[in-house]
Amino acid sequence: QVQLVESGGGSVQAGGSLRLSCVVSAPFNRPYFMGWIRQAPGKQREGVAGMFSSGDLKSYDDSVKGRFTVSQDKAENIMYLEMNNLKPEDTATYYCATERDQSGNWKERLLRGYWGQGTQVTVSS
Repeated sequence: QVQLVESGGGSVQAGGSLRLSCVVSAPFNRPYFMGWIRQAPGKQREGVAGMFSSGDLKSYDDSVKGRFTVSQDKAENIMYLEMNNLKPEDTATYYCATERDQSGNWKERLLRGYWGQGTQVTVSS
């Protein structure tokens, strides 16, 4: 059974930083894709960042490149999203996501896969 539990959200001013954590339990018998999606009020969910469980091929949405970093602690089964230089437009509920099926691009995988309960990030100007 897949379980994803996020933590680390909060409220910061523009330019600040936050680190999100996700405890990942994904009993797949092969490398899988995992990452983060977000949903802002009144908008559709969108892919933010992702990586393979092997640690390879990290991908980022253009809006967060250079500011966000996805990483993992394999020993603890924790995935992180380090967010720096936050902007008001980053305000959203952030979800940890994972998907076993590798078809499609990385955003498609995350959006159709398993999600956690979400954690709120609010950035004020």
